[in-house]
Amino acid sequence: MQTVPASLPRGVRPAPHEGRVAMVKVYIDGSSGTTGLRIRERLAGREDLTLLSIPEELRRDETERRRRMSEADIVFLCLPDAAAIRAAELLEGTKARVLDTSTAHRTQPGWSYGFPELSARHRQEICQSGRVAVPGCHASGFQALVYPLIAGGVAGADYPFSCFSITGYSGGGKNMIAAYEAADRPGEYDSPRQYGVGQQHKHLKEMQAVPGLCFPPLFSPIVADFYSGMTVSVPVYARLLQKPQTAASLRDYFAQYYQGQPLIQVREDTPDYIGANALAGRDSMEIFVSGNDERLLLTARFDNLGKGASGAAIQCMNLMLGIDETTGLEM
Repeated sequence: MQTVPASLPRGVRPAPHEGRVAMVKVYIDGSSGTTGLRIRERLAGREDLTLLSIPEELRRDETERRRRMSEADIVFLCLPDAAAIRAAELLEGTKARVLDTSTAHRTQPGWSYGFPELSARHRQEICQSGRVAVPGCHASGFQALVYPLIAGGVAGADYPFSCFSITGYSGGGKNMIAAYEAADRPGEYDSPRQYGVGQQHKHLKEMQAVPGLCFPPLFSPIVADFYSGMTVSVPVYARLLQKPQTAASLRDYFAQYYQGQPLIQVREDTPDYIGANALAGRDSMEIFVSGNDERLLLTARFDNLGKGASGAAIQCMNLMLGIDETTGLEM
């Protein structure tokens, strides 16, 4: 994807010999939502950052919001799509470097896709960019599994990918959290619920565009009665791959692909059960290769609020600031 070249603004270059930065001003636009609140909580204790605030009664005032944006070195957009597009317009002409957690800019020219582990190019673009689009939670798992297959020629761009994903209810934001935690909730909420059945899920666009697929995958997301965590699984027919693979060889391929990436671990074991909430509260991701030599099952496990949202946003911010990407993250 294209990026907008941007040198680091004044006050955000690493301090000599320390790999640290001077006090960086950060503004979170939309800090009352689930992702915005999580980012604010995680940055509050950082000694290298100053969080800019805005009175509650002025948080929709464009003049005041732009004033905070103009003061900031880093701006997080934690808004619905339409509001994020408008906020990006308000940012024009400011020095701020921007991270958008909405769907609005993930496939737009001029925005870098915020998954540095996908390739050296992705990492470099994030480090240099003034505009970074943080991936969606379901899409993060899908990219982690499918992008390496396409990049290495293991699968063709015309492979008929499918994907199923199980997520905790926090991924639906404040309204879904309230619905699941209500005392009088419907009995249906006790069981996993499939949604997005019309194949119009908002993550599908980036799931196709980022790895360069000819067609969007068949995607089946499921929400279940636990707060956070998720597993994203992609079944693969070995006979349809461009390069012959066994479960063992494909596991070795992923291990080599993600070698040296501190937040992604390729597991050597193949458990009978892969619990979706095992990494809740953490910012890392695990990858499993299971199945047999004919039918392979690729699974990414992570926290939808961590590597799938706020953790990914903070990782990208760290890279943009030129500091250790794991700073402030839970491994």
